[in-house]
Amino acid sequence: MHDLRIEHMNALKCIIRYIHGTLDYGLHLYPSSTSTLVSYTDADWCGCPDTRRSTSGYCMFLGNNLVSWYAKRQTTLFRSSAEAEYRGVANVISESCWLRNLLFELHYPIQKATLVYCDNISAIYFSGNPVQHQRTKHIEMDIYFVREKVARGQVRVCHVPLRYQIADIFTKGLPSVLFEDFRDSLSVRRPPAMTAGVC
Repeated sequence: MHDLRIEHMNALKCIIRYIHGTLDYGLHLYPSSTSTLVSYTDADWCGCPDTRRSTSGYCMFLGNNLVSWYAKRQTTLFRSSAEAEYRGVANVISESCWLRNLLFELHYPIQKATLVYCDNISAIYFSGNPVQHQRTKHIEMDIYFVREKVARGQVRVCHVPLRYQIADIFTKGLPSVLFEDFRDSLSVRRPPAMTAGVC
């Protein structure tokens, strides 16, 4: 128990050090000619050392701009990484439905299917396979929800290699180079250099 407290304190110190060093960073938005919704979703299976619950995370882009993101410990303990990842897929699809409805009400409807990128092959398989497996009964509602959106053509669940899984930044510790690359992909950057008065 004592070792666990020390580990938590060290993690907290790292977080505070990171925040202190990035106070001038912010989310940048740019004009975009594309009007597609693209999302990345991930879960770290049994990542919490105390409860063995997974953390889900996703990020969603409208065109080139990050418009929604999420990271939260899952409330249910899952027996496989596929189940944890599938819950993440269901979460991001639920968010995309809300966002599509909002854009429709703002007279800016999205015509193309939302692309959902996931790095778990089994979770992708569940999203399109109509066969119900006994071991997935406890995520049955998520399965029906996702399959309905896929069948209607509103969503496409696609595979993304681990190297390009941007949502990893929300669910696990990453090597510095990869973390900085993903952070840049989210358009979280320092403000542009001021050039006023420079000849």
